Amino acid sequence: MDLLYVTEATATGDGREGSVRTDDGVLTATLSAPPALGGTGGTGTNPEQLFAAGYAACFHSALRWIARQDGVDLTGSAVTARVALGSVADALRLAVELRAELPGLPPEQAEALVRRAHATCPYSAALRGDVVVLARVAAPAEATR
Repeated sequence: MDLLYVTEATATGDGREGSVRTDDGVLTATLSAPPALGGTGGTGTNPEQLFAAGYAACFHSALRWIARQDGVDLTGSAVTARVALGSVADALRLAVELRAELPGLPPEQAEALVRRAHATCPYSAALRGDVVVLARVAAPAEATR
């Protein structure tokens, strides 16, 4: 693999009740476990929120990259990543739903772009085989804006 970019993040403290910081200091965040996971639900973020934000951005980037190759205008597009944490047997696992809003595109074209982006996105590739990921076009009533 030809490396294009490398970054690091370090977690300290008590896991979900600690903090994270990137090696360049651009991202520094306090972590608070949500009540559903036995935490206090403080003002900090949590790993699932950070993962959802990263996956949404990465998938949207892959989607726009594919669209540019095809000469398709994705002005006004958005991607929402819904990340769920659950238990399976004696382990914890993630499930992800990606909803792509692609205004103005015919459904068949939008669905084809989402499939290709899912095949291209590095986050999607990293999760294949161990995380259930549903990638789909958002219905008009689901628009986040």
